[in-house]
Amino acid sequence: MSGPRILIVDDEPVVIKSAERVLKSEGYDVEGAAGGREAILKLEKGGYDLVFTDLKMPEVDGLTLIKWIRKSSTVIGIVIITGYPSQDTIKDALELGIIDYVPKPFTPSVLLDVTARAVEWTQGRKPREEKAHEEFPPAMAAELDRVIEHYRKIPGSLIPVLQRAQEIVGYLPPVVQKRISKGLNIPEAEIHGVVSFYSFFTMKPRGDHNIRVCLGTACYVKGIEGVVSKIRDTLKIDIGETTEDRKFSLEGVRCLGACGLAPVMVIDQETFGAMSPRKALEIISRYDSTVVAAAAAEPGADLAEKES
Repeated sequence: MSGPRILIVDDEPVVIKSAERVLKSEGYDVEGAAGGREAILKLEKGGYDLVFTDLKMPEVDGLTLIKWIRKSSTVIGIVIITGYPSQDTIKDALELGIIDYVPKPFTPSVLLDVTARAVEWTQGRKPREEKAHEEFPPAMAAELDRVIEHYRKIPGSLIPVLQRAQEIVGYLPPVVQKRISKGLNIPEAEIHGVVSFYSFFTMKPRGDHNIRVCLGTACYVKGIEGVVSKIRDTLKIDIGETTEDRKFSLEGVRCLGACGLAPVMVIDQETFGAMSPRKALEIISRYDSTVVAAAAAEPGADLAEKES
């Protein structure tokens, strides 16, 4: 069954091929365009749900393409693919209504995570696909409204409001983002972009302990994928999910600011470096002693084995 239709716009063929390989394996309908001009020709024919675009391209660059898309449609989701994600360019793109960005070089995990969130955003924007939003207790809503009212007239207050909202509700689902959007008079797309950009925000409920693994280049090169695979297999959750007992959440982030310690894992507020699959499970077991026991019971498992 074909998934959402995605257009990858980049003047590097290898980027298009890599994205196509990853996304098609998950059922997405993916096409490529070698630049902004070709992308516009394809978009004029319609039918796309998401556009992933590079910023630096000859003739028609990424920002110009985004402006063109936004004049034509408000429901097409836009994600940037860039090797130069400066705060200024991200800010400019957010003002134009992008959802998120994917850094180059990207890992399959990061690309799939960003794509899943972008698809969720586009589905929420289309009237024909609107779903009943989850609600939260009146006391939480009242406290959130008090926070919004306090910051309403203070410039640059979005991040403090989001931080307080996450403390109150525990996470930032679409219904919370929508309430903040209305209260602060800020577009929902901009709020979603900020929530997606900063790793300390989450749109899904977290467990008692939040495990964050760095999927950036330095950690990827030093084997973080093996660490993630072992955690995923042991806790029976994927990135972005929470265990059934609500003890652990697993989150993938682009950078934890500790590249010298790569590969890096953070549990709650404590940072652990030089991770290996065995070491990661031993650390997680400090928070739940059953973790190592469960892993040791797996066929072929030997947690006592020395690391090379």
